[in-house]
Amino acid sequence: MLAAIAKPDGVSLEANEVLPHRAELVRRSLAPFGDSITVSVRDGRELCAESPNAFDRILVDAPCTGLGSLRRRPEARWRKLPDDLVELVPLQRELLSAAIGSLTVGGVVAYVTCSPLAAETTEVVAAALAEHPEAETVDTGTVLSNVAPSIRDAERGRAVQLYPHRHHTDAMFIQLIRRTR
Repeated sequence: MLAAIAKPDGVSLEANEVLPHRAELVRRSLAPFGDSITVSVRDGRELCAESPNAFDRILVDAPCTGLGSLRRRPEARWRKLPDDLVELVPLQRELLSAAIGSLTVGGVVAYVTCSPLAAETTEVVAAALAEHPEAETVDTGTVLSNVAPSIRDAERGRAVQLYPHRHHTDAMFIQLIRRTR
């Protein structure tokens, strides 16, 4: 979808995936959009560290517990452990912090997880904002209502939290963050 939006405007798109087999899936799905899209296989933290002030828009689809997708994958509940959070939350914080550092001034990062847990959502955002005084949240509910007016009652402060029983989606969290200086 991002590639389809970017191509007519001549915008370059760089996709990154840490796992080679997933990067290959991304490459295949982007093939119809031509060679203007780069797909790399790297740790996002390293990519961002090497690219300060380089990107206008970043989507951080953070690795998470996946608890928001239980309606589609109910068997996953038996594979999740409390220790999963212990490993994932520091990684989520590092990825978001690195992304903010690689934004241009005025650039926006979308932090997205398929989790309803505060530890993976609002607390990760709060930690990143504490580390980056040059960043601020964007009223994500207002942005969402402009592009998807049928989605209602999803606001969670300045973020959006979608729920299966209300929105007929996975439990998705979205927070837009803008670099101001």
